[in-house]
Amino acid sequence: MDITLALADDDATRARCWPVMRQLRPHLDKGRFLAQACRQTTQAGWRLLYAERGGKVVGCAGFRISEWLAWGRTLYVDDLVADEHERSRGVGRALMGWLAAHARAEGCAQLHLDSGVQRFGAHRFYLMQGMHISAHHFALELQPPAPVGAASGRDAGHLPGL
Repeated sequence: MDITLALADDDATRARCWPVMRQLRPHLDKGRFLAQACRQTTQAGWRLLYAERGGKVVGCAGFRISEWLAWGRTLYVDDLVADEHERSRGVGRALMGWLAAHARAEGCAQLHLDSGVQRFGAHRFYLMQGMHISAHHFALELQPPAPVGAASGRDAGHLPGL
C-alpha cells in the first residue's frame, strides 16, 4: 500500500496522530498533546504532517519555519516519528522528502532537527538522508523560582562553576 501525506489542521486529525506521536513524546497525555499542539500552531507556526497507509496514521512530523541569525530561513523539525511497526518501510523517508521539498518551496536555506543522544537508529536514518551532525545541543533544566523572600542558601549574585 502506498503512503499518503497530509497536514493535520484540526484537533480531530491531530487526535488521530496521537497513537504514533506518543511513541516519541510519552511524557504527554492526549489532552496535553492536543492543547500544546494548538498553542504551538497559534503562537509559533507549528504544523503537523502525517503519513497514512491503508487509512491508518503510520508517522508524523511536527515542524515550523522561522528565521535564525545563524541559519537564515529554516524549516525546523520538532518531532519526527514513524510507528514502531512501520519502521524501515519508507514512512520516515516519505516524511523527510516532503519536509525537504516544502522547505525549498518556502525559500528555506536549511532543514534542521535535534535528536536525543540515545536514539542511535534515528541518527543512522538522518545520516542516510544526507543530514550531518552540525552542533551539540545543550539544555538546562530550570526549577520553578523560589517564592520572594525565601532563603536560598546561596548568595543571589554567585553563579557556581562560571
